[in-house]
Amino acid sequence: MSPKNVVFKKTCKDKSVGVFMGKRDFVDRVDSVDPVDGVVLVDPEALAGRKVFVTLSCTFRYGRDDMDVMGIAFRRELYLATRQVYPPLQDPDKGVHTRVQAKLLRKLGHNAYPFFFEFPDNLPCSVALQPGPHDVGKQCAVEFEIKAFSAESQDAKVRKRSSVKLMIRKVQYAPETQGPPPSVEVSKDFVMSDKPLVIKASLDKELYYHGETIQVHVSIANSSNKNIKNILLSVDQVATVVLYSNDSYTKCVDIEDSGDSVSAGASLQKVYKLLPLLANNRERRGIALDGKLKHEDTNLASSSIIKDGVLKEVLGIMVSYKVMVKLIIGGMMGSSEVGLEVPFKLMHPKPDMVKESELEEELVFQEFKRSYLKGIIGDDDDEEGNVSAGDDMAPKEK
Repeated sequence: MSPKNVVFKKTCKDKSVGVFMGKRDFVDRVDSVDPVDGVVLVDPEALAGRKVFVTLSCTFRYGRDDMDVMGIAFRRELYLATRQVYPPLQDPDKGVHTRVQAKLLRKLGHNAYPFFFEFPDNLPCSVALQPGPHDVGKQCAVEFEIKAFSAESQDAKVRKRSSVKLMIRKVQYAPETQGPPPSVEVSKDFVMSDKPLVIKASLDKELYYHGETIQVHVSIANSSNKNIKNILLSVDQVATVVLYSNDSYTKCVDIEDSGDSVSAGASLQKVYKLLPLLANNRERRGIALDGKLKHEDTNLASSSIIKDGVLKEVLGIMVSYKVMVKLIIGGMMGSSEVGLEVPFKLMHPKPDMVKESELEEELVFQEFKRSYLKGIIGDDDDEEGNVSAGDDMAPKEK
């Protein structure tokens, strides 16, 4: 999350419109979603009689813009809302403003006008599949964008010089209540063995926060005549593209090769630790992220929670996690595997409320231009510089 006193600012090339927002991450608390609020600063002389509009859009993109299958582009606009902010349709002094808007309006003066959007209940959260280091083009993602532009009318052709875009994210946070701690038990019988191999794996809780260590309690009762040569544990992320094809991409985001063995007739009880982090997976193509803003860091995608009454097909990309426990069994004809999987949720904790004293701090305006980033060259209007997930992605890839 961004510092609370930073204001994100971006101005179009002809200087007629500038957008100011107090944050770029908007929290989905399952039962409610933060409204999108900001302020537009206009230059009446540069407008030359044109009006100013602001749009909030949600777009699902599956593959690059130039990818085409039987004439169908893999891009769909899930939501688009437009507001006219200048000339205002109502008296600005009579409107209800958020605390950040009120402070911005006082700071920016009489040519500043507020805008306000509410997310519909059925919109997905921001998710992006991480591109490879050398991929180019737009990424596979669910993206949200605020766009301000000046034009003669809402439906008139918009000049690129007269528009400004700022990518935002809709991020889901953990519910306040936890479910029961997950636990899975598997029994495996072998030929020529009178008794089975029993494996049990359990977690301390159902929901973990990003950056929190996962403790996996493993209990093995090997009553069989087989020797367990090794125990492997991993955290797997499953990203399912539900809007178009129901393709699933399974990626291991943390692994532990314990080297532990359990002889025939013996047992083992041990706690293993796993820590899934984006920091250890930054070069891995296809890892699902909580959206990606070019100028800010992100993390592994949070687990998807489906709200009551919302069809999962409209959610774009569904994300889930599981701990995998795999036993390598020795035998005369070679090794075999016995495993189980324990599902869990990975999310953000509920954020702290902004304190009144923090809103009284001096605002710091942060201009967003790609040229400010070391090594980035390109048109500032292509603000985020997102890149494709790559042609060689395959649902079967592990």
